[in-house]
Amino acid sequence: MSINIKKYTLLSLCLISLSAAAQKAKPLFDGKTLTGWKSVAGAASYKVEDGMIVGTMVKGTPNSFLITEKEYGDFVLELDVKLEGSTTNTGVQTRSHIKPEANNGRGLVYGRQMEIDPTPRAWTGGIYDEARRLWLYPLELNTAAKPLYKKEEFNHYRIECIGNETKTWVNGSPVAYVIDTLDQSGFIGLQVHGIGSNLENDGKKVYFKNITIQTEGLKSKAFPKGIYTVNLTPNTLSDYEKSNGYKLLFDGKSNNGWVGAYKNAFPAKGWQIADGVLSVQPANGAESTNGGDIVTKEQYAAFDLSFEFKLTPGANSGIKYFVTLSENNSGSAIGLEYQVLDDVLHPDAKLGRDGNRTLASLYDLITAKKEARFLRPIGSWNNGRVVVYPNNKVEHYLNGVKVVEYVRGSEEFKKIVAISKYKDWKNFGEAPKGHILIQDHGNAVSFRTIKLKTL
Repeated sequence: MSINIKKYTLLSLCLISLSAAAQKAKPLFDGKTLTGWKSVAGAASYKVEDGMIVGTMVKGTPNSFLITEKEYGDFVLELDVKLEGSTTNTGVQTRSHIKPEANNGRGLVYGRQMEIDPTPRAWTGGIYDEARRLWLYPLELNTAAKPLYKKEEFNHYRIECIGNETKTWVNGSPVAYVIDTLDQSGFIGLQVHGIGSNLENDGKKVYFKNITIQTEGLKSKAFPKGIYTVNLTPNTLSDYEKSNGYKLLFDGKSNNGWVGAYKNAFPAKGWQIADGVLSVQPANGAESTNGGDIVTKEQYAAFDLSFEFKLTPGANSGIKYFVTLSENNSGSAIGLEYQVLDDVLHPDAKLGRDGNRTLASLYDLITAKKEARFLRPIGSWNNGRVVVYPNNKVEHYLNGVKVVEYVRGSEEFKKIVAISKYKDWKNFGEAPKGHILIQDHGNAVSFRTIKLKTL
């Protein structure tokens, strides 16, 4: 059988061209009608004007959403949005859902949202879990992206939802990266934020245009190295995280890499590893009298450490760093401590000075400046992070928000040590390197997804 090579090649090229055309982004809004969309939750109005969707803010109503009737799984969504004013915000829901019975039958929308934030906080492009887990990716995790938003102008947004990954861009620059196992599909929604009784914003508008979506032939757009990733898949590292130098300190299965403080082996009791979780076992709240603290076998100088923790009611624990084990003291080993505590029920929260023994504080030294809305309930997983830079600047984060900042060895640091419980320890907190420690304070506390990269 003979084959006409020219015709075959031409046919192949046509098929490739048709395939490529089918994989291009398609309009999600035709510029004329709201066919395929419906308004839910609040009472803000949505209209079509000059080829745009225009949402109008109205006082006395909860958040309003214009949502797609169709649900989407993997996609790349691009659109332009202009928000009037600078004292409210808006956003774009992805893979979201609704509780139709809530709000007197108007419904409650929940799911991941890309934030659009013109306020001085400047978290545009961050990822918020509407009506559920709240902030997943505040822009405290990528401060370089804060200036990207242009006030009172159309800004261009790209949102990728591919597999478990959600990534965002603002005006062409990468912003947020979240890996999350929840919600493999759901609707897309355009938000008009509730303004309460704020007359300043009553009647102001949000403009949406050039809304396109691609659902086939998807290829993730690469992020440059160095952007922090919120990975909510327990005890895993993505290829991107590995390329950025992260490693797991806890593999979810074993005690590899850990020993008891002042011991040569992992404690025989007092700690449990099960279902991907490393847990301190309760022992009437006594400090280091059951299994005792555990420490990494390795020591670290400058690093970026992240971990998830879950408290039980009234519990106390902590993550210590620059632990040298040179003091040979009784009780918990000495080191700088990221406090892990139930601030409401544990009495230690009322001790110290000005709250410097509360959750995420530098224990007994510096009080964490945190807002209640960034806390997750006792029994939920919270995200902690400690960054120690080569110049000795240190930062504590709680659920993505920076709550403590100081410089080891500075005059200010020495002054607060001098009036703390650590005043008698020479050069406290100034060791060039040390172990990471998880404290046994005799309360049930769980940890997972403990990851670190050296800086």
